[in-house]
Formats: sequence, structure tokens, C-alpha cells
Amino acid sequence: MDAERHETVIIGAGQAGLSVGHHLAKRGREFVILDGSDRIGDNWRSHWDSLRLYSPARYDGLPGMRFPAPGWSFPGKDQVADYLEAYAQRFTLPVRTGTKVRRLSGENGGYAVDTDHGRLLAENVVVATGTFGRGAHIPAFAAQLDPRILQLHSSEYRNEAQLHDGPVLVVGASHSGADVAYEVALRHRTVLCGRETGQIPVRLEARSTRLVIPLLWQLANHVLTTGNPLGRKMRPEVRVHGGPLLRVRAEDLERAGVERVPDRMTGVRDGMPVLGDGRVLEVANVVWCTGFRQDFGWIDLPVIGEDGWPAEHRGVADGFPGLYFSGLSFQRAFSSMLVGGAGRDAEIVAKHIAARERRLHRAEREHRVPAAV
Repeated sequence: MDAERHETVIIGAGQAGLSVGHHLAKRGREFVILDGSDRIGDNWRSHWDSLRLYSPARYDGLPGMRFPAPGWSFPGKDQVADYLEAYAQRFTLPVRTGTKVRRLSGENGGYAVDTDHGRLLAENVVVATGTFGRGAHIPAFAAQLDPRILQLHSSEYRNEAQLHDGPVLVVGASHSGADVAYEVALRHRTVLCGRETGQIPVRLEARSTRLVIPLLWQLANHVLTTGNPLGRKMRPEVRVHGGPLLRVRAEDLERAGVERVPDRMTGVRDGMPVLGDGRVLEVANVVWCTGFRQDFGWIDLPVIGEDGWPAEHRGVADGFPGLYFSGLSFQRAFSSMLVGGAGRDAEIVAKHIAARERRLHRAEREHRVPAAV
């Protein structure tokens, strides 16, 4: 079976991949978007039921289409999923769902994308597989926990009804861990462990915060960037340890009865979790809010650094012309991990692709023109 040929292949039909597609379409470039899910937005649909965005709807739109919700509301995860699906339909973006990418490699100066439905060849490839990677990060010692303890990663947690009767340990104290701990504490004695990540200085949904959010958005977009020392210092902290508490704050956890332990879970003793202070906890459930590991093992190119992240600058891969990334955590700025931040990063990538194609086609034309006599 002959391989398909495309100018650009975009891997991933989330907010990043769709935004790159939109900007390429505006520039008249040819491309296709591949996604392993059965339906656009399924990655969002798979999150826990009560999840809502941490930015109001007026800041959640992708290029060319506002988010269809009241401006100061905070959309739920299913609203986001439906919005992404509607976005692809509105701009007639060429998305192929149910197409899992197995391998990305170099071939004849371009790239080969092997999927479960065949091979595609491309001059450019954009990897837009998600902010925090494909694989759930769970420490190896989790396998030593008593099998009667229910273990769920945050990617598997949907609601409190999944849990066994009895105490809950939530491991990982970034904003997702705080949200889950607050929710399950309504019916369970709950311990939240993990290093402090700080919290934003305002309540997201307070009416007075509407005066502050534009300033926070400017900060996330234009100050906390890879272009200045503050942003460069913050980037590895956010990528490794997660961001500050956003919706649920420390005082909310305290009021809900959550026991906050700043120590990490360090191991297992007699089948039970052990914290950094040596305390052994008798629990019936462990929810791992420990983030995701970057899984780029399917990229058969030496572009991944020792830290597990691609070597790139604003999405342009170092040393691999035509290879791009979009939607990485803190790719260009703190806003890169937010839905509304995807468009700006995608535009940078699309502009680079369009400029590269013009150079390639100009060189090809010049090569074909006979030399003057």
C-alpha cells in the first residue's frame, strides 16, 4: 500500500492541533490532523465529572471562534469537548479520528508517520499530543500497596461514587489534587499530601476578581514567558511540580476537613502508604494526582532532551527542520497550558511552516530554471 503524501501532518486534535490547523488553513497550506480518539474532544470528556476550566469563557476561545458561554462563566469539561468538535466542523478542518500514531521517523529529508491505518509522508509534522504527555505518572512502589486499596490516577477518577468506603489519600497537591481532595472530603476522611505549590492571590469566581483576571491573563501571556528570566525560572517548576492552587484554596481544604500534609508519599509498609515523616496511613483509597510523564518514545528521532521534554524553541524543534511541537506545558508562556493560550502558540508554528514552504518551493523553482547562457 502506497504511503499518503501531505505537506503537513498534525498529530493530535485538541485545542493545540486544531489551532495550528486553523492558522495553516488561513495561509492556504495543505495539511491533515490525526487523532486516536473516536470523537474530537474525547480527551476532555474523559476527565472527572466536576472539572471546570480555570479561566473564564471570554478567555477560552480558539482563533476565529469565541467560546459559546457567558463571558464570566467557567465552562465544564464536556462544554470544552463539544466546543472543540464544533470548532473543527465550523472551519472544515481535515481531522481523522480513530487514527493512532504508532511511530514518527525521518525519511528522505522529510518525515514518516506510521499509524494503525497506514503510513503518511510529510514535509512538516506538528506534534500536538497534549500539554502534559500521554502516560499517567505513578511511582513504582504503588504496586506494593495492599490490593484491597482502590487506586485511581486522576485521569481515571470521575466522581466520589467510584471510591470504597473509608479514608482517602490524595497524592499530589497541585490544583488537580486540591480539587479532588476537596470533593471527596464531603464523604470521606481525606489526607492530601505533597509539596506546597502556592496559590493565586484571589478567588477565581469572586465578582471582584473580574477586575484582576485581565491583569493575570496579561501576566500569563506576556510576562511569564520563555523570553524573560522570570518565565525561564518558573518553567521547569511548573513542568515538574505543577502549578499553584487555583479554584480550591488552602482555607477551603481546611474548612472541608482535609488533612494537609506537606510531605510526599515515600513508600509502602505492610501494604499501606508511608509519608515522608515516617507516618503510615490506614486508607481504603489512593488517588494519584501526580501528573503525567512525557511519553515521546514513539518519536524515533533524537529530539527529546534528558529532562524528557523536546528540544525546541517556541515549538520549532532544534536541529530537525520541519518538525514542530504545539500545546506543550509552558511552551512559550504560562498561558500555553490554557485553552485560550493555544492559539498564540499555534500561530507561531503555522507562520514558521508557511515561511519554510515558501523557501522550499522557491528553491525548487530556481533549481528547475536552466542557467542563463
